[in-house]
Amino acid sequence: MRIKRGMVSRRKHRKLLGLAKGYRQNRSRNVKQAKEAVLHAGSYAFHGRKLKKRDFRALWNIRIGEAAKLNGLSYSIFMHKLKKTNIELDRKTLSEIAVNDAAVFKSIVDSVKNA
Repeated sequence: MRIKRGMVSRRKHRKLLGLAKGYRQNRSRNVKQAKEAVLHAGSYAFHGRKLKKRDFRALWNIRIGEAAKLNGLSYSIFMHKLKKTNIELDRKTLSEIAVNDAAVFKSIVDSVKNA
């Protein structure tokens, strides 16, 4: 007696086509094309998650730099003096302070300038 795999392959195909739902033309209907499209989409998504971290760090640097310029320091000098004075605030926190609370950021810059 032989084993027929109709249900197994149908389940696999349905799962794959569910992942490819919303893709253009045959990529959402044809199993072979859908498989290729889903593989590419997965690799793009993986790469995108890595780029997201890079993009946010760049955004934080820009925000900190602009806020520092308003208070009379360049970004690089401000970050250098922060390290020298052992103020251990990360870029994400500094950018949030710069955007939401300019007075606190000004006090940080003043404490860095005086040191």
